[in-house]
Order: sequence, then C-alpha cells, then structure tokens
Amino acid sequence: MAVGPGTLPEFYPVAGIKVGIASAGIKKPGRKDIVVFELVPEARVAGIFTRNQFCAAPVVLSRKHLAQGAPRYLLINTGNANAGTGERGMADALRCCEALAAEASVSPDAVLPFSTGVIGEPLPVDKIVKALPEALASAREDRWAEAASGIMTTDTRPKGASVRVDLGGHAVTISGISKGAGMIRPNMATMLGFIATDARIAPDVLQSLASELGEKSFNRITIDGDTSTNDACMLIASGQYDGPEITADSPHLPTLREALRQVYLDLAHAIVRDGEGATKFVTIDVSGAASQQEALDVAYTVAHSPLVKTALFASDPNWGRILAAVGRAGVPDLDLGSLEIYLGDVCLVRNGGRADDYSEDRGQRVMSQEEITIAIDLKRGSVQETVWTCDFSHDYVTINAEYRT
Repeated sequence: MAVGPGTLPEFYPVAGIKVGIASAGIKKPGRKDIVVFELVPEARVAGIFTRNQFCAAPVVLSRKHLAQGAPRYLLINTGNANAGTGERGMADALRCCEALAAEASVSPDAVLPFSTGVIGEPLPVDKIVKALPEALASAREDRWAEAASGIMTTDTRPKGASVRVDLGGHAVTISGISKGAGMIRPNMATMLGFIATDARIAPDVLQSLASELGEKSFNRITIDGDTSTNDACMLIASGQYDGPEITADSPHLPTLREALRQVYLDLAHAIVRDGEGATKFVTIDVSGAASQQEALDVAYTVAHSPLVKTALFASDPNWGRILAAVGRAGVPDLDLGSLEIYLGDVCLVRNGGRADDYSEDRGQRVMSQEEITIAIDLKRGSVQETVWTCDFSHDYVTINAEYRT
C-alpha cells in the first residue's frame, strides 16, 4: 500500500559513477541485496548520518573513512543492519571493506559501508564477501533502476529521481535513489539516500549542499517518530562534466542547488508516500512562528499524534485532534484567538474555536483525498517550516509486528 503511482523515472547515467548489483542471499535466497557504487578517482563525496547514539557499525566506519580521504567505493547491503552488534559488528564492517578493497585494488579506507535491515543480528560477512566479485563485474553507469530495487527492505516500491540541467551552456546530470518505509524520523530517518552528479563541486560547497539539502528534505519527513541506527544520505560529485568547478561564489551555484533540492525532495517524499501501511501523503505547513524550533515543534507534534494519524487513515475530519496537538506543542503564550488552522482550503479554527464557515461536509471533502495539507498559522512571527508525514493504518501495525517472521 502506498500513495501515488510511484513509477521510477528514466535514469540519466552519471559519468564517472558505475553501479554494480549482486545477490548474497542475506535474508532471501536469490534476492538482489548487494549494491556497489564505483567512483572515479577524482570524485568527491559528502554526506550526513543518523544522530542516533546507538548508530550502526557501518555508520561509524563510513564517517571515519570519509574523513580520512577520497572514497572510491560505496558498499550497501540490505537484510541486516549490523547495528547493536558491538565490537564484532565493527570488525565485520571492516572485513567487508577490506574484501572489496582487495578485489578493487584500493585501500580499505576508500570503501564506505552502508547496511540496512534487522537490528541486533551478526552480519553474514561470508555471504557478502562471496557476492562482491559479481557486484564489481556487473558495474555499469546505467544500473540505477536496479540499484533502487537492490537497497529496499520493507519498501513496497523502488524510489528514484533524475534530472538534467544547463549550467552556463554545460549539461549537468543528477540522479539519485533512496530507500525507507518505516522507522522514519528526522535526524535522520531507517533510510538511505545516494545522490550523484557529474558536476565538479568544491569540497566545502559539496558538504554545505549535502547538509543544507538533507536538512530541508530527509530531515523533514517522519513516518512513526523513530530515529534509526543506520541512516545516511550521501552526495557524490564525479567532476566529469566539461564546465568549471562550482565554488561558493559561482554564478551557477543557485541553479545547481535548486536542481539538487528538487531531487532531494522527490526522494524524501517518495519515502513518505511509501510509508509502511500509508494511504495518505500529508504536508504539515506551519507559518507565522517566532522561531524555527517553534515551527518544527508544532509541525512534529501534529505529525506524530497517533490520534491525528488514525483520523487521517479513517478520512475523519476530527479537527479537534489537530487543535489539541497544536495546543500541547509547548509554544509559550500562544494566542489562541489569533492563530488559524486549515485543512486544505477549509478553515477549521479561527478566533479560538471552530471557524464560522466550517462544515463537516467541507472537511470531509478534503479528508477523503490521498494528498492533504494541514496549514497552521501561529500569527507570532515570520518563520515557516514544512514537514511531511503519512497516516497510520492497520497495515502499519501488521508490518512491524511481523517484521522478523
């Protein structure tokens, strides 16, 4: 169950980046569960990772290797998170890096490992190592769609985005894939994202873009309020296009940033649309806040409310649940007589209570839609923030109750 068509785009190959796929049989025999990105030596990589203090071994190792030099390979496995595995988990992650490095004749610190799946189980290293030659041998620039499927866990469909943009007469390609459907909460979410471009981008600008764009996309989505142990979102610039390096003062940076922003948003929104058991895609827009934190507190309180989320699933315009969530968001000295709450184009709350022109029929019309916007104007300042979420259905409980069976 998911919201919207969810069809993959036509992926544009990114010069300088090859993608290999293999089956290690980690969770299911024959399933493609290993993905390898092979980067040209001059490629640059930046990224953001989970803030969960119980972060997985591959997160720790990827951070370390990213800080040490220039990555040449990204290694992703599904079916096992290698999280909550202690010293053995670190040794297993390193062994996978060493095995890939030996096959590719690079240093182990040139490999960034990523894992997703069940927490607390030892990584089946022997299976992964055995599959690496197949993954490397199959690497091509045109396998993005297969990679999108290869990184899935409880996802019901692959997720991808791809665009081309002109930078001063030089064509630039951006392609990306993401995975995630549950244990999704900002900082980051159980999600992985890999976005690549053939532009040549200065290292400081690349990291700035990875942080800024990740914060406003993947760190603005939530399915269930749970921050995973394994999240990572990487931005790769291969530098293979024929234009000049993009620096902080480049006149083409705004155009590139906007194109990247759209790819990040498309990939993040695809996760929400495929949220476990989701039947609705919900935008929560908070404006008129006095600070960013205030706006986010209100947005997430509404987004995480089980009562709001179940009402959304039932298509029940029970607007009192939204009002109650706003009221308990912790905003000091909230002026109840000034704020307004909208469901789509229908005003729910005005002057401290139900809007005079509200009717159940109008609310029902909006609630019956697949895509819904809840807009809250606090009338306290000029700050605006947007968060994206979904409803809670019976299937969410079923999926997570049966996840390991």
